[in-house]
Amino acid sequence: MKSYDRAYFERWYRDPTDRVSTRDSLERKARMAIAVTEFLIGRRVETIVDIGCGEAPWFSVIRRLRPDASYIGIDSSEYVLQRYGATRNIRRGSLGDLAKMKIRRDVDLIVCADVLQYVDTRELERGLRAIRRLLGGVAYIEAFTTEDQMEGDRAGWHERTAAQYRRLFRTAGLVQCGPYCYANVGELDMLNTFEHM
Repeated sequence: MKSYDRAYFERWYRDPTDRVSTRDSLERKARMAIAVTEFLIGRRVETIVDIGCGEAPWFSVIRRLRPDASYIGIDSSEYVLQRYGATRNIRRGSLGDLAKMKIRRDVDLIVCADVLQYVDTRELERGLRAIRRLLGGVAYIEAFTTEDQMEGDRAGWHERTAAQYRRLFRTAGLVQCGPYCYANVGELDMLNTFEHM
């Protein structure tokens, strides 16, 4: 079984040879997700839930960009929970556990970055339905397809085509409203035609 321990995060998030992102790229993602959310909800982001947050790199970016926003991280890594749980407000859980967790509805921004490819389809379906129920704004959900030819940590990777992901999002009731951004049109019913796809 895969271990999300300190060595894992050192390799994939800090080692210059293997890391999958940089601070600059993370900041650009966070700025975009916040901007899309605020554009669609018509106010500043107040609540953020980060599913599969790992060491919660979004936490520090969000603290700098929106210091008054409430942040909840969710992760199952013992290392992460022991080291960062209290200081970065990380709760024990996973994408599949989301429906059972006590999280208030109408979350402005839900982040689920670098997670989907590591969960089986049943957990993914449960998680996407739970995201839709909690969502009051935008969900930033990274989905990497077989067409993307992604590199990085391939252990436990679930290959899915773009068509499969589109079907999963559609079935869950999530519609795309920007790069990796999804909305529950039932909640944001004032969206114009070209504000979503």
